Amino acid sequence: MAWSDNDGKKQDPWGNQGGQQGPPDLDESFKKIQNQFKNMFSGGGGSGDKNGGGKGFKLRPWMILAIVGAAILVWVVSGFYTVDQQERAVVLRLGKLLEDLREPGLQWRPRFIDQIEIVNFTEVKQVSQQSQMLTRDENLVVVDIQVQYRVRDPKNFVVEIRNPETSLAHATESALRHVVGSFDMDSVITEDRQLVATLVQSRLQSLLDEKYLAGITVSKVVINNAGPPAQVQDAFDDVQRAKEDENRFKNDAEAYRETVVRNASGEAEQIIAEAEGYAAQVVERAQGEADRFLAILAEYQLAKDVTRDRLYITAMETVLRSTSKVLVDVDSGNNLLLLPLDQLLRNSSTQQGLPSALGGASSQTTN
Repeated sequence: MAWSDNDGKKQDPWGNQGGQQGPPDLDESFKKIQNQFKNMFSGGGGSGDKNGGGKGFKLRPWMILAIVGAAILVWVVSGFYTVDQQERAVVLRLGKLLEDLREPGLQWRPRFIDQIEIVNFTEVKQVSQQSQMLTRDENLVVVDIQVQYRVRDPKNFVVEIRNPETSLAHATESALRHVVGSFDMDSVITEDRQLVATLVQSRLQSLLDEKYLAGITVSKVVINNAGPPAQVQDAFDDVQRAKEDENRFKNDAEAYRETVVRNASGEAEQIIAEAEGYAAQVVERAQGEADRFLAILAEYQLAKDVTRDRLYITAMETVLRSTSKVLVDVDSGNNLLLLPLDQLLRNSSTQQGLPSALGGASSQTTN
């Protein structure tokens, strides 16, 4: 583009005419800027003074002192802060950690020199983590875990880790993957879920203390949910139902087996008890008979005739007491039938009655 105007005069971008080229004078530019600032505080502008303008505003020394004092007052007041009873304040002075923690109460810091980080060391916080990982039997499982923690060492919590919650989440995932990788899928989902949570808590605490130096105490680890990925949930449910049916059938068979064994054991014990009782009864009876026989033998040896007659009479009493009919053998004449009326009267209550018994006896007598 030509630097000539409509009149044919040559003019460069810096305002030089007649074809003279060159940059503007920097000193002259700085002087102009300086004069403008001076005019703002001491006068109304150079052109105004030359033309007889009004007198400009001038900055007085006491004004400067007042401004400086106000700035110092604001700086001092802004340095006050409060630490609650359950909190501690970590102080970084020009980036260097101070050993002493600020106790609860009203505290002051030199602003822009000390950096204050207030840490609540009694509040129980929580971090949730959901991860998909492989189990020992090479199955995918999704575990939703919740970690509850509190700050044990405020200085380590502030200085050693830049983002505590993110670091805790990474450590939790590492511990969870290590523990879940040593269990089968069924164990993680069902019976060993609490054991997995306990092992994760122990390993996570070890990582935070030894590797991260985080100053965090893990209070509790809870596995909210553990299951297969959504893509295979239906197939997994079918497998679980089949396993439940298998366990139910096994339990029913086991219960039936226990019932049969228990009944058989009871019957066997009953038979054994009856046999033992019968054996004891037979032995005792035989022992009693033997003792009685020995006693009779002693008596028989002392008086043989008397003892023999007494034994005969006793035997006959026993035999005749158990029968209702007695036949007497007579040397001359026919056999005589003896009817014991007392025995007939005793049996009448259990048989057909006294009249029928007597009638039967009469018919037999007639015959």
